[in-house]
Amino acid sequence: MIAKIRAPRKQALTSVDLPASKSLSNRALIIRALSGKKFEIGNLSEAEDTIILQRSLESNENMIDVGAAGTAMRFLTAYYAVAGEEKILTGTERMKQRPIAPLVDALKILGADIEYLEKTGCPPLKINRSILTADEVKVDGSISSQFLSALLMIAPTLPKGLKITINGNLVSKPYATMTTGLMKYFGVHVLWQGNKLVIPPQTYIPAVYNTEPDWSSAAFWYAVVALCYNSEISFKGLLKNSLQGDSILPQLMEEFGVETQFLKNEIVIRKSKSFKQLSTINIDFTNFPDLAQCITVLAAALDKEVRFSGIENLRIKETDRIAALQNELKKFGKEFVKEGDYYVLNGTFIASEQNIETYNDHRMVMAFAPLAICLGNISIENPGTVKKSYPEFWNDLKRFGFKVTNP
Repeated sequence: MIAKIRAPRKQALTSVDLPASKSLSNRALIIRALSGKKFEIGNLSEAEDTIILQRSLESNENMIDVGAAGTAMRFLTAYYAVAGEEKILTGTERMKQRPIAPLVDALKILGADIEYLEKTGCPPLKINRSILTADEVKVDGSISSQFLSALLMIAPTLPKGLKITINGNLVSKPYATMTTGLMKYFGVHVLWQGNKLVIPPQTYIPAVYNTEPDWSSAAFWYAVVALCYNSEISFKGLLKNSLQGDSILPQLMEEFGVETQFLKNEIVIRKSKSFKQLSTINIDFTNFPDLAQCITVLAAALDKEVRFSGIENLRIKETDRIAALQNELKKFGKEFVKEGDYYVLNGTFIASEQNIETYNDHRMVMAFAPLAICLGNISIENPGTVKKSYPEFWNDLKRFGFKVTNP
């Protein structure tokens, strides 16, 4: 399936209801399961990843297929290990290539019995019944913060609690901070000192929880405003002091000419009247990698000089996101290449209609869709992948004024 997107003649939509954060929703679901109590999770994400996780937690089946949901794979591996359930966890062919050894190794040290059923170090996994008795483990922080988050959430349920040492630099640290913040909301205290975390044995306290809208999804609307001659969009519910690391967006997007106004229970974004084009800016995406594709494509379209760092972890996501960006940006005359410690964009942007391959990656779809504004039209393959995080994306684009066929 190929979606064809035509630029809006004028803005029709001024307010966007963003999807709920799937990152917060997924953590809340795991914590609820670990608590053994039922409590309300308001505004639960309708993203495919969250639906898969919720369905898996409620399933009595021996085999659980999480599809392309990486968060579900990591969180469920730890959850089933501590729950003493026998399960087989599998997923898509791409999921079977994504590394999970650091998490499995840590769980084995704690006492888990886990087998690799195909390629060593990757799913599918067989999780056998076992009792986790150890209370200390080391984690490689350079691969995925989801491994740490998975261990953190099960930690208070272990007989002796857990002491975690993080080896190396922790990628996507705000996601781990999000996890500890949500644990605190449900009554669990985590002591974090440098690269060591201590979680005593504790009990999650059930409480009604309302999920924030997703800052990651707002990024694509910031791109729309940056590319439009004159537009303004408001979002309800986004918090300035959010648990979400991607709430850095307002600060980042100042460099692209978009200003953010924080009002009571909503924000408004618009073109900045005082914007000054700087020669070159440096952006380290280590703490907010989910913004990398959107900002890279936007920088390319604006011929903005940006030096990108902290993105090597993108190679082990839904696809090799660096290679995907390199392939598709070439179609517009832009080379995305590594120079020393940075990736940079070379060449001048050519505004020509193109067919974009998205490699079954929802963020590739949403990163390139706004380019219709400066191209007039753009065609994007596999448009349905947006359901992974933002199911209403195409409908919201239509309401804004874009013409979209075959979404």
